[in-house]
Amino acid sequence: MDANNNMTINHAEKKRGSWRSSPLLWLIPLIAVLAFVFVYPIFQIVRLSFTDANLIDADFDYTINSYIRLFTLPGFYQMLSTTSFFVFFSVVFQLICGFFISLLIVQGEKFKIKGTVIVRTAVLVAWAVPGVIIGIIWNTMYNETDSGIFNYILSFIGMGPQPFLSDPLLSLLSVTIANIWRGTAFSMILIYAGLQTLPSDVIEAARIDGANAIQRLTRVILPILSPILLINLIIISIDTFNTFDMVMALTGGGPGRSTEVISLSIYNSIFNKFNMGEGTATAVVLLFINVMMTMVYLKVLGRKDK
Repeated sequence: MDANNNMTINHAEKKRGSWRSSPLLWLIPLIAVLAFVFVYPIFQIVRLSFTDANLIDADFDYTINSYIRLFTLPGFYQMLSTTSFFVFFSVVFQLICGFFISLLIVQGEKFKIKGTVIVRTAVLVAWAVPGVIIGIIWNTMYNETDSGIFNYILSFIGMGPQPFLSDPLLSLLSVTIANIWRGTAFSMILIYAGLQTLPSDVIEAARIDGANAIQRLTRVILPILSPILLINLIIISIDTFNTFDMVMALTGGGPGRSTEVISLSIYNSIFNKFNMGEGTATAVVLLFINVMMTMVYLKVLGRKDK
């Protein structure tokens, strides 16, 4: 009996010791914080999207009318096309500009050209400035009178004041350009860090084998950087889909709804129309797009790693 009791006690002590040494014990506070600030808000948004809740009345009923109304609104598909244009061209040119700026900086450092630190700092300023401030700055630059910076420059070549913010197509293009300027810095940071880790012996071997600069770029550098480029693509795509502050300060979604992206539509539905059900339904659509896009990117990334 004593032997059995000792074995039971030892077994219990081992279980207690293994529990204490388990990393799960240290992860409990993190899991609790994530559940409170991430999982619970998502649950509430999904729940409210199936209601007719608003910011005026406390009472609401559960219904799917918010989704039906959302997908049948005349401006919904225009909003999706506007967001698609804004996201696609923003992401593509942020990647391209960030890559070439980082490549120029690396080459400048290689040849010890002065001013590379200044260039790096100047690009990073766009990343450090809040989106609202960026919207105000670009609003001043796009001013449609002769006092606007761009229109003042265009006046020297005989081009009259351009309706940068009052023409539907030009305003969407103007917002996209401002967002490209804003987001290029982040792409430059990631790609610059990736370029710093490139194995010099591989590039030197390609040079000895007779590969020119373009061949080294397309056949050596880009394949090595592909995981970093894909991660960068995921981050800036999600960030661009969620862009709200800069568009709000620059155009407010106008003229009309020509620059109303999904995130701005969520704000307008909830805080201007006081329609919580429709706004949260739009938020769920945005969440679904982000999740699906991330899953596709990660699946592609997984194939690259094999």
